[in-house]
Amino acid sequence: MHAAVVRSFDRPPRFDTVDTPRPAGEHQILVDVLAAGLHPRVRSDANGTHYTADGVLPLVPGIDAVGRTAEGELLYFVAPDSGPGTMAERALVDRRRAVTLPPGTDPVAVAAAMNPGMSSWVALRRRVTLPPGASVLVLGATGNAGQLAVRIAKHLGAAHVVGAGRDPERLALLPGLGADETVSLLGDPEKVADRLGRCAGDADVVVDYLWGPAAEHAMPALLLARPDRAKPLAWIQIGAMAGAEITLPSALLRAANLQIMGSGQGSVTTAGIVAELPSLATEIAAGALAVDPLALPLSQVEEAWNTRTEPGQRIVLTPGG
Repeated sequence: MHAAVVRSFDRPPRFDTVDTPRPAGEHQILVDVLAAGLHPRVRSDANGTHYTADGVLPLVPGIDAVGRTAEGELLYFVAPDSGPGTMAERALVDRRRAVTLPPGTDPVAVAAAMNPGMSSWVALRRRVTLPPGASVLVLGATGNAGQLAVRIAKHLGAAHVVGAGRDPERLALLPGLGADETVSLLGDPEKVADRLGRCAGDADVVVDYLWGPAAEHAMPALLLARPDRAKPLAWIQIGAMAGAEITLPSALLRAANLQIMGSGQGSVTTAGIVAELPSLATEIAAGALAVDPLALPLSQVEEAWNTRTEPGQRIVLTPGG
């Protein structure tokens, strides 16, 4: 069968042929792939930098997809932890990690939105409980996942959502997605810190896609600006677009009630993640949490890897294209 194949971590995948995988065990089936999203996580798997990467080549990238069974059932599924990925004409599905989609669902729309939406959906439902009238800061709100996080925080009951990011064009879109306030992370770090403290100093939850220096400056800005420093601040670390490490002064942990946690594979069980898929898929299929997909044929995977998307877009590869 045809697939995207990574043979070097220094080059994009190429359109190539691989053996069709065979189901193993009572829960596995083989499906025709209709759409697979090109997510940042997929890129980091393909260049060997993701924390779960094992360095083994060649590999077929892709962590999720929408597929159709031999009986015509439409499924959204998360790829097995071992075995080939989803950017192929056919893929293995573990029925325990799959959700049946309603007839008429747009496979491309679901493939585009499930992964970026899942990060904040799982974080805000599995890692914390939003208090009534909650205030949420999305740090890194100008990426696709961050934009969805703004909408998801509102959807899940947050009363006040602040979106912070560097891209002015995308930042300007956030009020239309539900952000009550926005904060630019461009400019002098002290001025950025002051803006964050004034807008989000009383936040209950931070959904952090940035980490690195952005988080390092934001933490003291928020905590020292709080009217009540004993009020818990749940800091949910999801991505590291600004850097993999921070320096955290010990005094900051004593001076305020900061609760740092991660949300991802390992910090949330596979069963916990899968349990959240049906409700998220329902919202996406209904159009409540959409991402603008850019569908490209799998045969153009090399070009797709280097395609620059517009704000709010996500590339989806369609093996049948």
